[in-house]
Amino acid sequence: MLTGRGMIRIHILEGKAFVWNAADARRLREEHRIVGTLVGALARKPRQNVRLGLPLQLLPEEVRLLAEKGLAALFKNAASQPLRDDKSQDPSALEEVAAYQNEQEESYQEQVRLAAEQRKAVLGTLAERIAQGRAKKRRQEEGGERQPLLCGKYFALFGSAPGSYPPAEPESTFVLPRQSMMVQLPTERVHPGPEEEVDWHVPSQDWPYAGQEEHEIHYRIFQNLWERGYYVTSGSKFGGDFLVYPGDPMRFHAHYIALCVSKDTPLSLCDVVSAGRLGTNVKKTVLLCSVDQDGTAVFTSLQWSGMQ
Repeated sequence: MLTGRGMIRIHILEGKAFVWNAADARRLREEHRIVGTLVGALARKPRQNVRLGLPLQLLPEEVRLLAEKGLAALFKNAASQPLRDDKSQDPSALEEVAAYQNEQEESYQEQVRLAAEQRKAVLGTLAERIAQGRAKKRRQEEGGERQPLLCGKYFALFGSAPGSYPPAEPESTFVLPRQSMMVQLPTERVHPGPEEEVDWHVPSQDWPYAGQEEHEIHYRIFQNLWERGYYVTSGSKFGGDFLVYPGDPMRFHAHYIALCVSKDTPLSLCDVVSAGRLGTNVKKTVLLCSVDQDGTAVFTSLQWSGMQ
């Protein structure tokens, strides 16, 4: 199912899976029906929480499905190395620091040049307006000795009398404070550092789900619904394990609320009634989902009919 654009990189942090690349997040939704949940703040509106941005957090079941089908690989940051003293620093790290400093200096010099050019253009426009105003004043006043109001502003900008505008090289005296320099803030790490691939087959601190009975049940249900062509997302907002959509959740409402239970776990009548009424209140059908010993998914639908 790969489209030739490379494997999707999933970053693991303390048992949680994130996709940071925007193109990968789009591929997951459009090509593989994996929705996930955006959990990051938007760069331009970091304080609002109505619409979120990258990273895209994936369910453990979504991650395993992608890994099993060879669509994605799991990575984590390698263990950090102990800090060294100044005499034994890594030469490559020193080169990166020097390259960053050179890049910042080049950016500063470019901003100084552009700011000086803009200032020169503004002063030239202002000088022309002042000259026109003084000429108009001379025509209106006979023998007047008062200086126009703009003269003081002109002198403050040019540092000379209005008769000698504009200065030959205003950029030669222009100073742009370094603290006023614009600095680009990257939204993705330029040098992510060393990474290690995570084996999702083996339980570990980074990926503790392998072999867990609850995870196995949830995954088999998720896989079965996904292979039927549904979009499957987290169902926590409706009190279930999954929400099942007939199409993209941006265009359709969920049709089912999936509750995953072990086949050997007894359900009380109150739990069954509560689940049925919950689905009816939100106009969805509740699916009681379990897995047989051979791995086959079994579904039982519940609908609250009320008083007939």
